[in-house]
Amino acid sequence: MERGGYIYIMTNKNNSVLYVGVTNNLQARVYEHKIRVYKKSFTAKYNIDKLVYFEGFTSIDEAIGREKQIKAGSRQKKLDLINSYNPEWEDLYNKLQP
Repeated sequence: MERGGYIYIMTNKNNSVLYVGVTNNLQARVYEHKIRVYKKSFTAKYNIDKLVYFEGFTSIDEAIGREKQIKAGSRQKKLDLINSYNPEWEDLYNKLQP
């Protein structure tokens, strides 16, 4: 049985840096970013700890394909995606189902 996956976009408190990632456990992965598990990572370096967008998929392969599509797009396309889903740029982490 294939596991599902998620793509997500995170930012810092000033909404100035964007990070696009993929995972099979969104809640756990975002928590790792928040507590800076990987001290030398891009997200730790730029204090990226706010989840502003995500999409769920039935397979991890679909999620990886979507991640590549989003990463290939312009910054403006990423901003438009976030604004259409989360115009207030709220941290969506606390709204995730446990």
